[in-house]
Amino acid sequence: MVLRVKYLIVTMALLFSVACFLERPAYGYVDPGSSLLMFQSVSAFITGALFYFRRRLKGLFIKPRNGSGESRKSL
Repeated sequence: MVLRVKYLIVTMALLFSVACFLERPAYGYVDPGSSLLMFQSVSAFITGALFYFRRRLKGLFIKPRNGSGESRKSL
């Protein structure tokens, strides 16, 4: 598992460095609303990921309950 993560990080770093070295100037107009569209896309991705992994995230912050139901004592 750790080897896969290292391989992924190295691959992403290589792709990023190749993209930086091979960039060319773009002679085009960028609409002011384009950054808002990118912000909306990133926030939608983060919100979707949090919604998808909500049970695992909730398990990190909430103590598990006793499954037997004996936590309540009858008087």
